[in-house]
Amino acid sequence: MDTAYKAMVMERIERKAESMLAQIGDKSPHVARADGLYDDMPHWWWTSGFWPGMLWLMHDWTGNDAFKQAAWEWDAKLEQCFSQYPMELHHDVGFQFLPTAVIKHQLTGDQEALRIGLRAADYMAGRFNPVGSFIRAWNGDLSGWAIIDCMMNLPLLFWASRESGDPRYKHIAMRHADTILAHGVRPDGSVIHILSFNAETGEFIEPLGGQGYGPDSAWSRGNAWALYGFAMAYRYTGEQRYLDAAKRTAHHFIACLPEDAVPLWDFRVDQPESEPRDTSAAAIAASGLIEIAEHVPQAQKRIYQGAAERILESLTERYATWDKPEHQAILLEGTGHKPAGENVNVSIIYGDYYYIEAFAKLNGWKQRIF
Repeated sequence: MDTAYKAMVMERIERKAESMLAQIGDKSPHVARADGLYDDMPHWWWTSGFWPGMLWLMHDWTGNDAFKQAAWEWDAKLEQCFSQYPMELHHDVGFQFLPTAVIKHQLTGDQEALRIGLRAADYMAGRFNPVGSFIRAWNGDLSGWAIIDCMMNLPLLFWASRESGDPRYKHIAMRHADTILAHGVRPDGSVIHILSFNAETGEFIEPLGGQGYGPDSAWSRGNAWALYGFAMAYRYTGEQRYLDAAKRTAHHFIACLPEDAVPLWDFRVDQPESEPRDTSAAAIAASGLIEIAEHVPQAQKRIYQGAAERILESLTERYATWDKPEHQAILLEGTGHKPAGENVNVSIIYGDYYYIEAFAKLNGWKQRIF
């Protein structure tokens, strides 16, 4: 992928983002179906940070104040959920406040954004089970469940340690990462979605399929969360075991890609020819692979950078909506929760976010909020 092509795609993204801003406004989008219209989810919903995150990224990239103005209030809106919907928030506060409060503080120095970001980190740290060394995923009677997705929420804790000078956030993040490494990453680099523990004793009970095909399958988006999350854990700590885990999960992801480099929703389905793709997994993995490429010797960079560019070129040429100006999303053919029959063959906001993030990084963008 040459420099001119990367720049051309960023120009397309800028035009599309301007159109999305006009179409989406202050909605909290998650999914766009066949009509191309993004829905409007409650602010407590776990994907609520990705749209404002796109706005902040595009403001930083373009200097366009319209993006900044649209993004500015989102951290305050989401903070209200702590008092209004306390039982709806969970470990995904990283996904909600990293692309809002954290990047707002990084880009503008806003002290209220710093306070909100640290409040979210306190909430996340409070979900830590010290006996089992894991961060509890969801609420209700699921006190012993941890999930692979949380690897991508850990940067909120690493950031909080750096900003506050308090190492406890980092220690919690590392203990959770070590637990996932011990129980959630298989020797071949595939990963488990849900890990079930005895919340009282900390004993590991069993793997659960969750959004994957089954307990022994290889959910592609989970694989993407893992390779990116471990790469970020390495960025913040310098601990070699995290980079090794990122590389191992990346090798599995790359090895399982089909010819067009966009994965099926699970790598181990029984009848792959009849199963849907997941462009969101592709976009997340591409951005994570670029991250890994920054931390390996020059001779290895092409493995990860090259795979990321193959994925992104395929998404750009085969799965994007450039010729559909009325369509509010960028990527088609995302898969949310196939086992539950939810959000299959749709556009998904986090797929769009990571696609933009990956191309911005290819073009030299240096901000790191995940």
